[in-house]
Amino acid sequence: MTTQACAEPGCTGTIEDGYCNVCGAPAGGNPAGDALAEVAASWTGDDGDTVRSAGSGLSAMAQPSTGRTSSSRLASTALGSARVTSGTHQTRRVGTGSTRLRGHRLGAGLTTVPHTPVADPLQAVMATPELAESKRYCPTCGQPVGRARDGVPGRIAGFCGHCGARYDFAPALKAGDLVARQYEVVGCLAHGGLGWIYLARDRNVSGRWVVLKGLLNAGDTEAYEAAVAERQFLAEVEHPLIVEIFNFVLHQGLGYTVMEFVGGKSLKDVLKDRRDEEGGKPRPLPVDQAIAYLLEVLPAFSYLHDHNLLYCDFKPDNIIAQGDGVKLIDMGGVRRIDDLQSAIYGTVGYQAPEVAEVGPSVASDIFTLGRTLASLVLDFRGNTTVYQASFPPVADTPVFQKYDSFYRWLAKACAPAPADRFASVDEARVQLLGVLREVVATDKGPGYSATTSAESVLFGVPPLDGADGALGWSELPLLKVDSTDPMASWLAGVNVADPKARILALEGAGEPTVEVRLALARAAIEAEDIDRLRSSVADILEEDPWEWRAAWMEGLGHLSAGNAAAARASFNAVYGQVPGEPAPKLALATVCELSGEPGVAEQLYVTIARADANYTGAAAFGLARVRSGGGDLDGALDALDLVGPTRGSFPDARLRRARLLVAARRNLVDLSDAVAGLDAAHVPDRPRAAVTVDALDGALMLVTENGPDPSVRVAGAEADEATLRDRLELALRDLARLTDDRWDRVVLVDRANSVRRWTLR
Repeated sequence: MTTQACAEPGCTGTIEDGYCNVCGAPAGGNPAGDALAEVAASWTGDDGDTVRSAGSGLSAMAQPSTGRTSSSRLASTALGSARVTSGTHQTRRVGTGSTRLRGHRLGAGLTTVPHTPVADPLQAVMATPELAESKRYCPTCGQPVGRARDGVPGRIAGFCGHCGARYDFAPALKAGDLVARQYEVVGCLAHGGLGWIYLARDRNVSGRWVVLKGLLNAGDTEAYEAAVAERQFLAEVEHPLIVEIFNFVLHQGLGYTVMEFVGGKSLKDVLKDRRDEEGGKPRPLPVDQAIAYLLEVLPAFSYLHDHNLLYCDFKPDNIIAQGDGVKLIDMGGVRRIDDLQSAIYGTVGYQAPEVAEVGPSVASDIFTLGRTLASLVLDFRGNTTVYQASFPPVADTPVFQKYDSFYRWLAKACAPAPADRFASVDEARVQLLGVLREVVATDKGPGYSATTSAESVLFGVPPLDGADGALGWSELPLLKVDSTDPMASWLAGVNVADPKARILALEGAGEPTVEVRLALARAAIEAEDIDRLRSSVADILEEDPWEWRAAWMEGLGHLSAGNAAAARASFNAVYGQVPGEPAPKLALATVCELSGEPGVAEQLYVTIARADANYTGAAAFGLARVRSGGGDLDGALDALDLVGPTRGSFPDARLRRARLLVAARRNLVDLSDAVAGLDAAHVPDRPRAAVTVDALDGALMLVTENGPDPSVRVAGAEADEATLRDRLELALRDLARLTDDRWDRVVLVDRANSVRRWTLR
């Protein structure tokens, strides 16, 4: 007897009686592009139980939404910008590498998230499968149905009093039913937007657990078509973060999607459990944990968009936490980007406002991601009414006040205009990862300093110095050149030091790309050519009004001209566009420091110093300047202590710290600490000698005024007048030896002679 292998990709089964004994596929395989009529025709059979395979694609719905879902037929029309109409379009300034985020635990290694145990599937089965009256809505018009009146319980089945359509919320399957000669029903798991969800065993594959997702109503043509569309899309989907689809079967006139059972909990259930633990009082997730969950699921969205698919109906119900990972479920609303016919599914409070007019897009998917994240961290009352497409005021929302970058990320993801949102999920993910670093640093509190950093794809790192004054425009991080720009290689060869000559060279570029215009803008700033800067910025924005790098250059120009207020506005705009990047915050802190806004500058410097080790030095110096300028010496010292010994700016930080202590001359202990603090750092000889001189000079003054203190030693000398004079004389002569200027050496030697003991006799 000849054995025929199954034609389905990845399946190891064989064909028996016309079907695969493993996946259920018919002989010859299952074409992915079946039309609706062809699929429906193939389901008919003498016993009404014919199996059709959906291939080995990945997705499913193990624990579906129990919330109300609205649907409507809309023709998807192109939005105004290519930034939001293409599933594969990615902002050219945000490269991300792999979108899979493999090889790390939930939390990206920055924070920890509680492990979610995977329960026994039998424990998830409902004892009494009955849909609560509060969740019964007409599948046709969406009006409430089946509600109690005058003490009489509502009907599970009947006709809508608003539109006359029939409804029936009774489960179509019961325990023991055998669906498609293969799947033995165990019971109901939940009721979702498209009907009851059943747990079953697959008799053909070692009794594995599967989930059957049924239609909401046998007479609901729209729901029926959505299920067929779901099957067609999911046959093409394959991603480890999306639960697996096994089959699509017909049983007694009703269709069912057969999918992998996924244990764990939906984030909606996680929130419900937290609320129950508080006696019914809302207890949202900590911001770092909520971000960790969303970061983990974002690669699934990138995958869908890269394959020209839109998810459309994301919400906390549709992300399952299981073990140390997550899975995206409920693909019932998935549609192709260019689909102009299929019903559009969304949920009030999560769906983007423009969907009703122009249909879904990558931008509307990003909107649902932002709304979902917000719902995880806010006691979001009114999210389906007054705040249906907006957020509560910052002044009334402590979470927004505490985590400014987080608020700005949400504001961009959920901007009213689709074109103002992140251009791609990858761009949103890169920025959200930076936001998570800041959230974790904020939660760690004072004294915490980041020991790791993430290399930015947009900016270089700031200089290591800057201890003596605010950073100038040329000392702020450089924009990285986009390697995909057609003129990137040519620009690498333009190495002209004189800015005016460089402008002439850049004007001869064969193609005036964005990178060429950015280079022209920077050269114009160096050449103090304001007109050239303005024209370059205008040219960039004319080509792409969302190009935030133009605002960055504009801010640098204002800073170079000494207009800190105008620079503040420009850098603030950049911050809103890339909220996870530390560079715009460093620039904003710098101009706030210069424009007399020390409170804002201090807050920004604190955030930067704690979140990214590459920026700790520049931010710590700025924080120390602001605090010492306000008379907070201890706060300034704490700021400099944020710079650890492994950082390149550690010697500068130790030197700055010593100078602050010496200048204050508060007590002998501080002066002793100033000199001793330099021992652990490789401070150059002359600055070290200068600090030693100043510390000894201050100690001598304090001892002369207050008397000796044998318990303290300053630069190795006991704190009495004679010993300090001897040590100060040696220190002055040592400093003179290290000084190049002849006149300065003479002055130092004269000082040494004046403090020695025998000169005073």
